[in-house]
Amino acid sequence: MKNYDVLILGGGGAGLTAALYTSRAKLSTLLLEKLIPGGQIALTDIVENYPGFPEGITGGEISKRMEEQAKRYGTEMVYQEARSLKKQEKGFEVQTASGNYAAKAVILAAGASFRTLGVPREKELTGRGVSYCATCDGAFFKNKQIAVIGGGDSAMQEGIFLTRFAAQVTVIHRRDKLRASPILQERAKKDPKIHFIWDTVVEKIEGEKKVENILLKNIKNNKVQDFKTDGVFIFVGHDPNTGFLKDFVRLDDKGYVVTDSFLRTSVPGVFAAGEIRAGAVKQLVSACGEGCEAALAAQSYLENL
Repeated sequence: MKNYDVLILGGGGAGLTAALYTSRAKLSTLLLEKLIPGGQIALTDIVENYPGFPEGITGGEISKRMEEQAKRYGTEMVYQEARSLKKQEKGFEVQTASGNYAAKAVILAAGASFRTLGVPREKELTGRGVSYCATCDGAFFKNKQIAVIGGGDSAMQEGIFLTRFAAQVTVIHRRDKLRASPILQERAKKDPKIHFIWDTVVEKIEGEKKVENILLKNIKNNKVQDFKTDGVFIFVGHDPNTGFLKDFVRLDDKGYVVTDSFLRTSVPGVFAAGEIRAGAVKQLVSACGEGCEAALAAQSYLENL
């Protein structure tokens, strides 16, 4: 079992930035990522609010650049999911399907996953009309009807993106106003392809081999209606990827990792950054900043061992 100075769990903006800083500090660093470098940002079409890119940059491109930069300074990357994390006499050990790895310090940066609606047929029709990623699946819905569920930034960004392909995009939101930033609201409301259904939730997704219809319920008058659609894109928030951390570090009531102002968790030598952390701002620029801060805190911790 190979030993490292720092083990980073998660390869999104926070994890890749942390890896860049620890590797440049000449600390042997291993980053574990279960999917692809960049995390959720890699699935985003255009990133317009990251400093230094006035014309915007694709999520895939900025993810690739961050990965290359971390590797340039010596970060090792293994594409496996962490199954458990344990305290050892002189550090920590993580278990994966391909083996175990040990380190003196750990940075938790596993982020959060797309939240599901939990309605009938959602799981069975995922990949058959139900999607959580517009940039992944939007091209399959050329000239078709699409329903977007949600009212935040992600719902508006992805809804606007889907108008490139769809004949019509209908945003279905459980409230009577959006939560998205004003500029995204303005863009969405001005787009002739985007329509809105307010105060409404999805009760059921219907279809045998693919999505054909969704059952909608107005939460104010309880009126139920059928809504014919070819696709359902769901953007209703995220849940932290902390299942493997239960009983290891302190979590809040929503499952996010609790840290102090220095990003230290309840376990000495373990730090957290990005969307996995309670109170984190869900933006790439803040995740990268926290990754830097967690790396510097880990470096200080190792210097004082």
